Amino acid sequence: MLIGYELLEKYVGVIMGQVLEVNDADFDMVTKGNEWVLVDFWAPWCGPCKMIAPILKEIAGERDITIAKVNTDVNSLAPGKYNVRGIPNLILFHNGEPVEQITGAMPKPGMDNWLNRHMI
Repeated sequence: MLIGYELLEKYVGVIMGQVLEVNDADFDMVTKGNEWVLVDFWAPWCGPCKMIAPILKEIAGERDITIAKVNTDVNSLAPGKYNVRGIPNLILFHNGEPVEQITGAMPKPGMDNWLNRHMI
């Protein structure tokens, strides 16, 4: 199964510090294939989503974490599975398990405090 192998090679054990565009098909591989993953459920028309995008990119460069961005306009399975009702919606995963979920934008110091509660 070449397609599955290519996805596996692309996402499992991804070097931390990256921001990835993820879809419903590879969501589980990304969240289960990396130690810390922060999933950002977003949409192109969402103002607060646009506000936190550079913050997430900065966090990816500062921490041992993979940022996985899921566009809710074209992916409905993963948001449905995690009861995403508003965006931006962030879920922190550790070894494939959700740790905490928050909805709404926040400044970088708030995001750092939220992540520090779980990652340190």
